[in-house]
Amino acid sequence: MKTFTAKPADIEKKWILIDAEGVVLGRLASIVANRLRGKHKPSFTPHMDMGDNVIIINADKVQLTGNKRRDKTYYWHTGHPGGIKNRTAAQLLEGAHPERVVIKAVERMINRNKLGKQQMTNLRVYAGAEHPHEAQQPEVLDVKSMNAKNTRSA
Repeated sequence: MKTFTAKPADIEKKWILIDAEGVVLGRLASIVANRLRGKHKPSFTPHMDMGDNVIIINADKVQLTGNKRRDKTYYWHTGHPGGIKNRTAAQLLEGAHPERVVIKAVERMINRNKLGKQQMTNLRVYAGAEHPHEAQQPEVLDVKSMNAKNTRSA
C-alpha cells in the first residue's frame, strides 16, 4: 500500500469563524494553528498548505490565565544599539491593535519557514465582532464548547 500524498487539486479549503470572547489565548492559538496547517484533515500532507481559512473575531476579549496579562512581555529590537523594547500583554490588549496578541500566539505555533508564512496568510483576526468575510459563508467553530478549560471568566 502506498502512502497518500495530496496534490494541489485535492486540497479543499473551508472558511472557519471563531469567536474569541472569553477563550483562553494559548488554547485558542493551538486550535487555530492546527486548522491553519490542516492537521485536522485525514488527507494531511506536511509539505502542502492544506489548512482552512480562519477568521477570529473579538480578539480584544481573549483571556489569559494566571498573571500572564500583567507579566507576559513581548520584546523586539529596533536594530540600533540599546534598542530593545518591550510591552506587556495588558498594554497590547488595551492599545490600538489588540489583535496582535492573538496573531503572535498563533504565529509562534506555526513553522518558521516559507510554508508557515503562506499558512499565516490564511488567518484573519479582528478586534471587534465585525468582519468583511460574510460572502465566504464561514462555518462557526465553537471553541468554548470543545473543552471546559477553553473558557475563563474575567
